[in-house]
Amino acid sequence: MDPFADTLRRLREAFGSGRTRPAEFRAAQLKGLGRFLRDNKQLLQEALLQDLHKSAFEAEVSEIRISQIEIDLALRNLRAWMKDEKVPKNLGTQLDSAFIRKEPFGLVLIIAPWNYPVNLTLVPLVGALAAGNCVVLKPSEFSRSTEKILAEVLPRYLDQSCFAVVLGGPQETGQLLEHKFDYIFFTGNPRVGRIVMAAAAKHLTPVTLELGGKNPCYVDDDCDPQTVANRVAWFRYFNSGQTCVAPDYVLCSPDTQERLLPALQRAITRFYGEDPRSSPSLGRIISEKHFRRLRGLLGCGRVVIGGQSDESDRYIAPTVLVDVQETEPVMQEEIFGPILPIVNVRSLDEAIDFINRREKPLALWSSEYWPRPAAGASAGTTVSCT
Repeated sequence: MDPFADTLRRLREAFGSGRTRPAEFRAAQLKGLGRFLRDNKQLLQEALLQDLHKSAFEAEVSEIRISQIEIDLALRNLRAWMKDEKVPKNLGTQLDSAFIRKEPFGLVLIIAPWNYPVNLTLVPLVGALAAGNCVVLKPSEFSRSTEKILAEVLPRYLDQSCFAVVLGGPQETGQLLEHKFDYIFFTGNPRVGRIVMAAAAKHLTPVTLELGGKNPCYVDDDCDPQTVANRVAWFRYFNSGQTCVAPDYVLCSPDTQERLLPALQRAITRFYGEDPRSSPSLGRIISEKHFRRLRGLLGCGRVVIGGQSDESDRYIAPTVLVDVQETEPVMQEEIFGPILPIVNVRSLDEAIDFINRREKPLALWSSEYWPRPAAGASAGTTVSCT
């Protein structure tokens, strides 16, 4: 028996009725989403703490606040986005009215990840609701506490004739993908992304795939090492490294590495204290499976900072590796954890060649634009990223 057939039929009927098209309905759903965030802020913070050991500050800035900003943006611009867009006429359309009308796709499937289980679930949902679609939301089964809130609480704030949350793991997701959707939004790893795209291709369904990748960070010899270390450490170890656009490895000369290592140690101590395990600001690995994969990567190269781990707590210390070979596993896959390999190159051109030999990354970080501070200026106090 198909577990999703009735739900999808109900949503398609709702979309066919035209219920989701008026601006007033779209705005009401967005406002309901905002109320969900405000009414359940503490509940969400507790769930994120249970799933990923996220502090209240981290949950606020990287999950809840970002989602609310997206809602506010959509509400401010909703009517402008819905307006017809006039376009120039050509010889064949001189006697016509030429314009672009924005139409909802219809039934949208959002498959969300576990690393930012509020942000990366609700931000795509904002876009789908603002565009007047009906939505099937599939949260990640790994972030169980957050999944439970999204399944049990979120639907109370939205029109349930036009919105549904479905649960399950890979088997249920596979069954879901056998159905025809009008748009699919997936955030996750490339392996599953290929499965999603193959399923969408059977129905010629348009997709948005936001996938991970090994993001390089090039550190130039002329940069201030402490400024670089602060910025790299802040984003590499934020959410315990489980961020798709975090720097995945550093490229620098041996001389720069020698200056960068003590700076990275100072940055880690500043952010997480002498004992990072006891820091409320350092997250944990999402599952035992992911923990074991990451612990295996600690055998690559040579550990010079961190390296401690505890499976019972899913804890891996902020770690830096050197003497890493390009052929080792830590350089063959996205790390998605608090491990930072350093690879030596002699120049910017060699770094570019190294990057170009590999698959295209999701993001590129360069410290060429993080110069040494002027004489007398304070170095090593910034924790922002560029």
